[in-house]
Amino acid sequence: MSVALFSTAYFPPVAYMAAMLRFEEVLVEAKETFPKQTYRNRMEIMTAEGVRTLSVPVVRKNHSRTEEVGIDYKERWNVVQWRTLTAAYAASPYWLYYQDDIGQFLMTRHDRLMNLNGAVLAWLLRKLKVDCRVTLTEDYAPTATDEVIDFRNRFSPKVAMPTEGFPPYYQVFGDRQPFVANLSVLDLLMNLGPEAREYLLKVSNHG
Repeated sequence: MSVALFSTAYFPPVAYMAAMLRFEEVLVEAKETFPKQTYRNRMEIMTAEGVRTLSVPVVRKNHSRTEEVGIDYKERWNVVQWRTLTAAYAASPYWLYYQDDIGQFLMTRHDRLMNLNGAVLAWLLRKLKVDCRVTLTEDYAPTATDEVIDFRNRFSPKVAMPTEGFPPYYQVFGDRQPFVANLSVLDLLMNLGPEAREYLLKVSNHG
């Protein structure tokens, strides 16, 4: 069985989690130079006004490795995100089941971005019943190998994913907003709950 190499991600998009579902062993890149404007520190959700990006402000130096990137708590971004998520998903079928865990992620002061993302990923794997072993990279590998499939740059907020592999599902504001595919997997959990895993399998099989 091949090993998959992923970037770290903050409540990653559906396609990211669907790809991870296919592997028993996953490496998360820790040694790369941290790039800007990626899912490493942002997620996209549906709101009454449409898709909204929620970002974790980071503290870094030039050429900081991802494992070194801190989280900036000078602004109360976590409180703002909690209010935004509550407004977006309080009417969803499964908000009550997950809200306490999400609130804990946001209100716990993680010193490093990868600590926050690691806690989020471990939680997602449990909730989605994804049985894979996740470890951090010990060295930077610039390219993929026969044994390692590289997903580090596969998922980007700058590049739209083809939508035909993402069946529409109920979204909270579907009465006023068209369905948007490949949002944060949080959107999937809020609306489908335990059925989110079956949805991921469909996306994974299509890809």
